[in-house]
Amino acid sequence: MEPILVIAKRELKAFFDSLAAYILISVFLGLSGFFTWLFGSDIFFVGQATLQPFFSVAYWTLFFFIPAITMKMIAEEKRSGTIELLLTKPVNDWQVVLGKFTAALTLILIALVLTLPYYITVWALGPIDHGAVWSGYLGTILISSVYIAIGLYASSVTNNQIVAFLLSLFIGVFFLIIFDVLASNFTGFLGELFSYLSISTHYESISRGVIDSKDIIYFLSLTFLGLFLAEISLSKRNIVE
Repeated sequence: MEPILVIAKRELKAFFDSLAAYILISVFLGLSGFFTWLFGSDIFFVGQATLQPFFSVAYWTLFFFIPAITMKMIAEEKRSGTIELLLTKPVNDWQVVLGKFTAALTLILIALVLTLPYYITVWALGPIDHGAVWSGYLGTILISSVYIAIGLYASSVTNNQIVAFLLSLFIGVFFLIIFDVLASNFTGFLGELFSYLSISTHYESISRGVIDSKDIIYFLSLTFLGLFLAEISLSKRNIVE
């Protein structure tokens, strides 16, 4: 556990030292705040105190925000050769992947904590379903975990940051859009399968306050799969080279 935390601290320090964390968090807060309060959602006119517009916006802003975080976490180290220096220390591939995952998730948690004023402001507007709000935050954390795992896998298969960013988006599009579209065009088993594979099916359920074990299992399974593939890709670096 200690090597994972050491790697996570190293990654977070690199983010904040380069100002990347400040810029990305500011962009996330700016976009989510703008589309939640000023454009598109009309949060003041929906007739009830709800944070649902924010979670709907976060669903898409994090889709672009997280690949920007993860794109260089492994790719840049492979390009510069520092990944080899890191792996000469008493750490294994899994610890490297989990350390970087922990750092990225911590950065997302910091960004989400900074959105709590949204919650307090909406609460001041009228009675609010606190359970639905915290469930929405849980769903946002779970979907962020999936995005991070996908991003780390994309970053592990290339040494080019831009390629890693685009590959992460490409994979994410399947889970956010394509499976949803396929589900609406198929019936029976295939329709149910594509519906289950679609992130929106599970995220919308949790963000409305309905916590179902199948949704939790879905997000955790995708996260593990992404991290597992990243670890496999990292372990094959010598073969590729």
